[in-house]
Amino acid sequence: MRICIAGAGITGCVAAMLLAEAGHDVMVYEAVPQVQQLGVGINLLPHAMSILDRLGLATLLEGLGVATGELVYFNRHGQKIWGEPRGRFAGYPVPQVSIHRGRLQLALFEAAQQRLGADRLLTGHRLIAAAPGPPASATFERPDGRRITVDADLLVAADGIHSTLRRQLYPGEGLPRYGGRILWRAVTRARPYLSGASMIMAGNQDCKFVCYPISLPDADGLQVINWIAELAVDQMPGRENWNKEGRKSDFASHFASWRFDWLDIPALIEGADQVFEFPLVDRDPLPAWSFGAMTLLGDAAHPMYPIGSNGASQGILDAEALAGALNAYAEPVVALKAYEAERLPATASIVLANRGNGPEQCMQLCEDRAPDGFSTISEVFAEGELEAIAARYKAVAGFSRDKVAASSARSAA
Repeated sequence: MRICIAGAGITGCVAAMLLAEAGHDVMVYEAVPQVQQLGVGINLLPHAMSILDRLGLATLLEGLGVATGELVYFNRHGQKIWGEPRGRFAGYPVPQVSIHRGRLQLALFEAAQQRLGADRLLTGHRLIAAAPGPPASATFERPDGRRITVDADLLVAADGIHSTLRRQLYPGEGLPRYGGRILWRAVTRARPYLSGASMIMAGNQDCKFVCYPISLPDADGLQVINWIAELAVDQMPGRENWNKEGRKSDFASHFASWRFDWLDIPALIEGADQVFEFPLVDRDPLPAWSFGAMTLLGDAAHPMYPIGSNGASQGILDAEALAGALNAYAEPVVALKAYEAERLPATASIVLANRGNGPEQCMQLCEDRAPDGFSTISEVFAEGELEAIAARYKAVAGFSRDKVAASSARSAA
């Protein structure tokens, strides 16, 4: 089957490799003229890592980042609310990996080039229009203004939150939905904290700090720490742009007293060379992704808040589901409906759960119940309540340990 993929981001590259592995004739068209190592940190959850492991990439990616050892929630006073091991440390067959987004992107792009052939991934081709067919057709524009139109048995739009195909299918949707919070993201070289592989979240929904290492310690004993400072801001300052530079003066004072015996957050903020500003945005779930022989994938289909580390991971799951549907159904239109039936409801649930703060709701509950702190956490939460919050989100997001173990076993068979 001839498959055209618009977008060579994380999701597009994984989809290309899975589809090529299944024997399909795949071409990928990427809008940017050159793929670069941009962005800050990102997490790959075990269910996504099990798919990357099947592609033979898990060891490579773990070597480029850090196998996350634990996830721990704290209140704004630095008191521990809840924590749990992650990935292999929690008994999963694969790790959870924290990695620089740019290193991940480049590694996947190069892997896709090696497997499909460099001539099968064309940069500098921006999708500007499509027709459903079948066969589907896609028109791309080059930097010099020239346009080409290609036909394919299947068109997959993995072109992000501002997807051209999504805008064509839903012209009245407008801009992404602002969630009332601004994120300032950066990386800082600093000494390890807690286990040296700990992902932490502190504060509440209006004032939150997240950080995790994305490299192992170097010869100086320092590692690259990815961090996010988040504040409630009524008015969205402008269009979202991952490369928009932010100012520490806009947020640092809110965290000035957050010096804990296990982490000095003001020092971490001060140590960053550059900060990026990004509004918290998503889009409402759609009634359908697939029309004729074309469909949406990843952020083009279901952009969500970066809560629960699910954005990239869910796109990778989309790619697996699409490859599975095409394996089960020879007719592209039928396969796309099967893919959509599996993934649209699942991702819609996560979008909505993230609007309710997902597993991070334990921090807000702690703030509501014990704003001045606590002596013991049992004063704040009933026995089993925290475990239940975590388990519910794992079930919604599809990465319970049993489910991932079963998926890995099927892949190995």
